[in-house]
This record gives sequence, structure tokens and C-alpha cells, in this order.
Amino acid sequence: MESSKSIHTIVLDAGPILKNDPPVSTLLAQSEAVVTVPAVLAEIRDPAARSRVETTLTPFLTLRTPKPESIKLITAFARRTGDYEVLSAPDVQILALAYELECERNGGDWRLRKVPGQKRVNGPPPEKAEDAVEATSEDSPDISNGLSESTDPIAADTEISEDPNMAPEISAGEGDDVEHPILTTESHDELSQAVEEIHLSSTDAATSPPPDTTSTETLQPTPDDPAQDSDSSDGGWITPSNIKKHQHHSQSSPSSTTPPVPKTLQVATLTTDFAMQNVLLQMNLNLLSPSLTRIAHLKTHILRCHACFQLTRDMSRQFCGRCGKPSLMRVSCSTNASTGAFKIHLKRQMQWNHRGDRFSIPKPVSGSANGRVNVGGGGKGAGKGGWGQELILVEDQKEYVRALTGQRRERERDLMDRDYLPGILTGERGRAGGRPKVGAGRNVNSKRRQ
Repeated sequence: MESSKSIHTIVLDAGPILKNDPPVSTLLAQSEAVVTVPAVLAEIRDPAARSRVETTLTPFLTLRTPKPESIKLITAFARRTGDYEVLSAPDVQILALAYELECERNGGDWRLRKVPGQKRVNGPPPEKAEDAVEATSEDSPDISNGLSESTDPIAADTEISEDPNMAPEISAGEGDDVEHPILTTESHDELSQAVEEIHLSSTDAATSPPPDTTSTETLQPTPDDPAQDSDSSDGGWITPSNIKKHQHHSQSSPSSTTPPVPKTLQVATLTTDFAMQNVLLQMNLNLLSPSLTRIAHLKTHILRCHACFQLTRDMSRQFCGRCGKPSLMRVSCSTNASTGAFKIHLKRQMQWNHRGDRFSIPKPVSGSANGRVNVGGGGKGAGKGGWGQELILVEDQKEYVRALTGQRRERERDLMDRDYLPGILTGERGRAGGRPKVGAGRNVNSKRRQ
């Protein structure tokens, strides 16, 4: 009995489980099995979410660990796409599990891609190859039988025709009503004589001089051959008389280049992580949205260095990992599931803003580890008001590492605390996004009112 469910196996990530989107009832109604890795359940630390998962999802959830070969293959593929730097260990395991189940359900990786940007899939479906082998094996005995059947009557007839007494009986009894392909001695002699005449005529034509161009005899098609005209008009040639017929046929017939959409997805992955989605689409693995529809086109944003054109998926970075400059820009990108193409969409008339790039830096002063000393509130080694002490220019600078460490140790403030006052009352202003300030800012050279 065929199932009416549109998906056979769903591989779950931690994101949909924590958000409960889609709910468990929808997952069970649209799929035959729900699978994940044990590391995903270990990531759920919220007591309420963990209790909900244990009571509603765990009885219907199948836990499975992928093989090391699949993890190695996914790791190599993610390194090529550039997403490996932002993938965690559970993310790689989920991708490897989806790859394993896809190979098991579809009989191999014939519909996947081995490298990013591969124009075609790995190969044809295994069913078609088996059918072709069976067809050739079935056709070969038929051909041999046909040859044997076609040659045996000829041999028998030739043996019969050797007897002069039986030849007249055959020709007189059934020769008037039914035509038999019997090769008699007379017909054999006539056939050989005709072949010799054709051979002699061809040799005479080859040795004869070329015909005179002034002769009025020309080779023209005979008008009493309507079969040839009909064959040429009904063939593959497009003429003014049959162009409308060809146009109607091309519009009515479906395109053979577009592959048919499968009624049931064998394996599909449900995740909200962009890096995982990019790897899935470039490998041609099925990706689902929270509404359990297949995603064929993905669009998001990454960081691109304006100096060396290096791409990074880590949106929290402020410095380029290749050239070390703070020149990372946020650009949009898209991934197509049908072709596996990854495209970056850049502005056509983009110009780099040089505002705040050139400014004076205070000279370093000996006597301190970082080379700057604030003497008298901005005397030696600093500008007016101590400007330039904590200036961050590179990623491995002590000031930058110290700022990042302080952000990690900072505790979240309780809004219900009696001693807590909002920043609008205390005058405290934090930077947008909570990231350290790089450089002197864009308003470093602006004129200030005295």
C-alpha cells in the first residue's frame, strides 16, 4: 500500500526543535520517520524545552549516529564551500546523516554533487541502468531466434528446389495465390546476371568521359512519384506549409530537459542554519522550510573583504582573516538548488568610503606594555583628553583582545532589579551590536565648535 505522505524521512536540527516550528503533530502527519543525532538533544539545555521534547517528540524520534566516512566527506565538501569555519560538530553530523540516508533510500549518490559548482549530478538513476541491461539481454535472444528462423526456410527451400520433380508442384500449387521467397536455380542465375550487368554499367560510367554541359538532358525528379514528395514534406524539414504544425507540436509537448518532480521526497533536512542550508543546496540534498515545503532558492548575507575579496560566513568578524584589514563588508548572496550555483550580488556603482581613514596617532611612550601612558590626563603619549590610548587598529592587539574578553564576562542585567537604571537615565551609551570600536571613527577629522 502506497503512503500518501509527501516526505519519507525528515532529519531534524536543534533550531526547529527549540522553536517547536513546525509542531510535532505536523511532522508526524507529513513524514514516515523523524531522525536526528544524539548531539542535538544534548544541545537542548532549557528545562521547559527539554521537558517538552522528552514528552512529545522523543517517543517518535529515531536517534542515529553517522559513519566516519560520511563525516569525512561532508567535512571536505564544507571546506570547499567555505562554510566549515562556522559549522559545529553536531551540524556536521546532521549533514552526514542526511547524506547517508539519501544514499540508502535512493540507491547511491547518483543525484548528488561531489564538488561545489558541479554542473551535473553524479550519474543516472540506477533503475534506468538496470532496465537497459535487462532490455539488451531480452533483445539479444530474440535477434538470434529471428536470424535462425529467417535463414532456415531459405535453406530448406533451396534444398527442395534442387529436386527437379518437386519444383513444378510448388510453383503450380501455391505460386499463383501467395508469393514465397523461394530462390530457385533460374532466379539465382537471373539475379547473378543482373548484378553483373549493374557492375559493368557502373564501371563503364566511371571510365566514360564527363557528359557535355550543352546537352539538354537533365536529371529531374519524376512527377509520378507522390510518395517521395509526401515523405520529404512530412519529414523533419520545416517549410512554410508545415511551420504552424511544428509550432503547435512544440507548444503542446512538454519539455524533456526538465526532470520530473518526485511525488515523495525520500530524505529532507529541516534546519534554520544558513551554513548548513548552503551545503545542502550545493550538494543537491533536499532542504525544507518550517512549512515543510522544499526550498529551491536561498538568499542571505555574508562578509566580503573589499581589499582582498576574501569571503567569510562568520558575521561577527571585524577583521579579514587573510589580509588583516578592517575592510569587511556585508553583501548578499544566493544559492540555487537546481544548478548548485553560488552567486554574490554586488552593487554596480559601489564606492569605498574613505571618511575617517587618515588621522594622527599619538606617539608611543616607553614605560608601559602597550607603549602609551596617560600622564596628567592626556599629557604624554595621548591627545587632548587622553585620546588615542585605546586605539584599536589590528585584530591581535591587546586592546582588542581585552575588549572581547570583557564582553564575554559581562553578565546580563536583570530588568526587575531595583538597583538597575536604564541608560537613558544614567547617560551610559553602548555601541550598536556590542562590538569594540575599530579605528578612530568616521568623525575623527570633523571640525568641532570651540
